[in-house]
Amino acid sequence: MTTSSGSQARPSRVLGTADAVTVGAAAMIGAGVFAVFAPAADEAGAWLWVALLIAAVVAYCNATSSARLAARHPESGGTYVYGRERLGELWGYLAGWSFTVGKVASCAAMALTFAAYVAPEWSRPLAVAAVVALTAVNYAGLRTSTGLARLLLAAVLAVLAAVAAVGLGGSEANPAQLAVSGHWPGFFGLLGAAGMLFFAFAGYARIATLGGEVRDPATTIPRAIGITLAGVFAVYLLVAAAALTVLGRERLADSRAPLADTVAAAGWPQLVPVVGAGAALASLGALLALILGVSRTVAAMAADGHLPRYFAAVHERFGGPHRAEVLVGALVCLVVLVADVRGAIGFSAFGVLVYYTLTNASALRLGPQENRPPLLVPVVGLAGCVVLAFSLPLSSVVAGVAVVAAGAGVWALRRLVLERR
Repeated sequence: MTTSSGSQARPSRVLGTADAVTVGAAAMIGAGVFAVFAPAADEAGAWLWVALLIAAVVAYCNATSSARLAARHPESGGTYVYGRERLGELWGYLAGWSFTVGKVASCAAMALTFAAYVAPEWSRPLAVAAVVALTAVNYAGLRTSTGLARLLLAAVLAVLAAVAAVGLGGSEANPAQLAVSGHWPGFFGLLGAAGMLFFAFAGYARIATLGGEVRDPATTIPRAIGITLAGVFAVYLLVAAAALTVLGRERLADSRAPLADTVAAAGWPQLVPVVGAGAALASLGALLALILGVSRTVAAMAADGHLPRYFAAVHERFGGPHRAEVLVGALVCLVVLVADVRGAIGFSAFGVLVYYTLTNASALRLGPQENRPPLLVPVVGLAGCVVLAFSLPLSSVVAGVAVVAAGAGVWALRRLVLERR
């Protein structure tokens, strides 16, 4: 085993553009796409398309800021590294803290979602087994992880393509359902829906958090983030259009399994089990990418001493932060076993928006010679993240603020101990 000689562990650079796109798309096209359009339609009503556009614009700004920063700081850790380098140690730490705590909860949610589709009566043991198996895959190196992610992503895209085809091409499709009209949902309804839809786009951060393992990162990371965001946005447009044209806004808002209901209403009930299998595989793909991203952030924080330096080690054979991967897997298993993760998803969502707020703030500190984005991009991204964060349900906002405040308290306590020493 070997550890870094610098500020963080130095893993092997093995990911090309196609691999990075695979990891990002697998993280974005998770189980959420099989469910998110129903609560979003309930919030936004006829203005669902406007909410989707708002989410896409904020995602584009965040992606652009992430790509420019990743090109300048090609290290694993994502906004933890960018915040540390551009805003100061505290802000980098809070980005890493928000990302790690929030995404551990997201990992548990994805594991339990997979288990709920496969064997609901054995949900917790099966979820733990999924986490252990995918942690072992990640331990074996990025080539193994991206190979599995590619297979899962291909299967999920095939299922979504089938949903879009039967929905848009069937006799039950009614294009008039796509018209933006009807009752104004109010700003909180519109922005709340945009906030839900935004999280379906958030997986492109996984490309940046793996920055230390990407070949030619200055070129590969911006290209991969752009391709991933554009491709996933096109998929979401087609799937949302299929659900809306078949179910209509009211039936879509009331649906508990909107894509399964779409294929059933379109006259293809035999595809309902296929959609369920697609959701299960999407959960596994997202879980695989999440564990990858969180473990790299944990390793970066450990290398800087914010976590025990033991977890910064890089495996000499597999080239990944193996101890951090095992730690993240163990934490996710613990959450799966002892917690109701539905209550944790709120602060997970809030934590993601805090993370991207700091991403855009870091991008504002790029100089004119550092290929910084146009000023409007990080400004819109930062403002959008703040507005969406505080448009979430009150319980989610309160939980999220409490988690961020706890992180700040831990940082201050560590700083005090170090100063006394």
